[in-house]
Amino acid sequence: MDPELLERITARRAELDELEEQLAKQLTQVRAERDELAIAERVLERVSEQLADERASAAPAPGQVGGRAVMLIPHRTPDIGETMLLPDYQRILAAVRQAAGPVMTRQVGEMIGVDVTVRSKLEPLRGRLVRLVDRGWLRKLPDGRFTTRL
Repeated sequence: MDPELLERITARRAELDELEEQLAKQLTQVRAERDELAIAERVLERVSEQLADERASAAPAPGQVGGRAVMLIPHRTPDIGETMLLPDYQRILAAVRQAAGPVMTRQVGEMIGVDVTVRSKLEPLRGRLVRLVDRGWLRKLPDGRFTTRL
């Protein structure tokens, strides 16, 4: 047998043995990480279920109209779009969104065509704005101005 050829075979075998060792180590690490991800996924599912249960029990019960359960202003959630709101509330949201920054009730009234010179016309609008705040559609600043939720 050729000694040079035998030496090359031995060197290549050593390279492959080292590569096999590295790959075995990586495979062990990959399996450990997959196990950790499976555990994290189960924990996330449990926490999500608990949060969903808490939200369902914390949500106010809808009112009754004609024997049917209704909520005119639904709570803002990722699966409920603005189209679920009544048209007046959609216009109010659009007006607040169009403003360059936080707005007072009077400014919203001007944008949607309410007679802002009459206080009795502004109070119902203020009530609607506050209702949108309570349901998570808008945010009310400490100075009484309204802005959109981020």
